[in-house]
This record gives sequence, structure tokens and C-alpha cells, in this order.
Amino acid sequence: MQTKKELSFPEFSRLVIDALEAAQVQYMVGGSVALAAWAEPRTTIDIDLVINLPIEQVYVLSQQLIQREMLVPYDILLDLLLQEEGDLPINAIHLSTGFKAELFILRPGDTFRETALARRLLVTLGAPLGDVYVQSPEDLIIYKLRYFKLSGQTKHVRDIRSIIVTMGQELDDAYLQQWFDHFNLHSVWHQAQGWMDTP
Repeated sequence: MQTKKELSFPEFSRLVIDALEAAQVQYMVGGSVALAAWAEPRTTIDIDLVINLPIEQVYVLSQQLIQREMLVPYDILLDLLLQEEGDLPINAIHLSTGFKAELFILRPGDTFRETALARRLLVTLGAPLGDVYVQSPEDLIIYKLRYFKLSGQTKHVRDIRSIIVTMGQELDDAYLQQWFDHFNLHSVWHQAQGWMDTP
């Protein structure tokens, strides 16, 4: 009797992206998966994405996720889309493996996510992921610096250091400084640089 092949995390990530593409939902991969495009990758079992979800695509997306063993009911998707306060993601958990996708919805007035989504880049991450849209390296740095400010978790600083080492002068410093001003990140940026100077 042939046993069912267990899904790997990259294969799960491809399933999530396939569902978004089939539902014609604009997306951008962030977090550790996006890190693989710009620096040394880090092991993870979650994929973070920002999505621009029109209300008319909510049912379609729900059905596409369900077809891929991620039970995200239409009414839950709709409730999260219409939520006016907070920033709760859509949690799409794969029934067979427990892998999770966190889908953060682009909301009106969120200038940074809107800008980052417009700056997303199509990169090839190799089989089985293939071509995917990911955060630009600058936007990934800004996101991770914000998470570091909130949590103090040094993994974000290690990720930032890896991006800087890999990308170097290719990074748009003026763009970074613009959003550091916007989010008041200069002091935490200096703190992170202190960590980066430590082996």
C-alpha cells in the first residue's frame, strides 16, 4: 500500500501562493521566507504574507484555501476583512502538517503596507516555490526593525544584519531613513546596529 508523501514547508508555501493566485488576490511574502531572497535563510514553519483582498474575492479565496486543506470559512474571512480595529491576520493552518500561513490584510490608510506592496519584487526561490512576489529588502528591514522594537527578539537583528551583509550598497538608504522617521525607529536602529557589531 502506497503511503501519502508528507508535504514539506516549501511545498505548503507554494500551496498558499497557488490559492492566492487562483483567487486573483495580490500578495507579498514577508518574514523568513522573503529573507531567502535577500540574505541567508532561516528555518521556519510559518509563512507571512500581506494581501490586498477585495470583498468580491473573499468567497473565492476561502474555497481555494479549503481545496488545499486549509479550512478558512468565508464568514471568518469576511469578519476579518471588515474589522475596523486591530491587525489580526487570517490564520490558514494546513490540516495534515500543521504548517501555518498568516495573511495580513491591506487596510485603508495603511500607507506603509500599500507602499511596500507596490514595491514588491518577483524573485525565483527555486523548486518547489518557483517565482513568488516578496518584500523588497528595504521593506523587510523596516518590518523586522519594527518587530524588534516591539518584541526585543534578536533574531530580527540577525536577519537585518544578514540582509545588510548581502545587499550592501544596493540598499536604498534614503527610503530606509524616510520610514525610520515615520515610525520613530532611529533609536532602535542604533540599538540594533550595536547588536550587529557583536559577533
